[in-house]
Amino acid sequence: MLEKFERVSDKIIDFIGVILAILLLLLILNVAYDVFARYVLHIKTVATQELEWHNFAIIMLYGTGYALRHNAHVRVDFIYDKLGPKKQAIINIFGAILFIIPLALLIIYSSYEFVMDSYTTNEISPDPGGLPYRWIIKAQIPFAFIFLLFCTLNFIVKNINIYRGKEAPLKEEEVEV
Repeated sequence: MLEKFERVSDKIIDFIGVILAILLLLLILNVAYDVFARYVLHIKTVATQELEWHNFAIIMLYGTGYALRHNAHVRVDFIYDKLGPKKQAIINIFGAILFIIPLALLIIYSSYEFVMDSYTTNEISPDPGGLPYRWIIKAQIPFAFIFLLFCTLNFIVKNINIYRGKEAPLKEEEVEV
């Protein structure tokens, strides 16, 4: 049962990773266009600049869960690396339960009003020529942390399987997109 959940959730998380890779390519093209338009054509567009930070925000928000799935997050390894796989799995499980889950739940809960205020007021960019529907980008905050919770469950299940000896220990994975 745990192995099946892990396989299915790995596929879902990796699918989100492909979407993030596409958004990163679009972000690069957007920045290139913005630079070309500004310095060659002498055109300043607020909408393209705002689209840059919208894409960047989505990539960073959802990328945290994707990094967790591939064990590519930042950690201080000078003690952790010297431990065996079972002890590392225990640290990962309790670290996820004690730190990631409460933080994600707190942000999901506290961002609800932030998003709803933006939605009910139909918030738009304060800059002329900016993007409308600012609530859409703000709504990504709770959704991204729901995704992080999903990725954390995947991470916990993966570490339970490592502890039980049903899976190889975690290493930073090579990610193929």
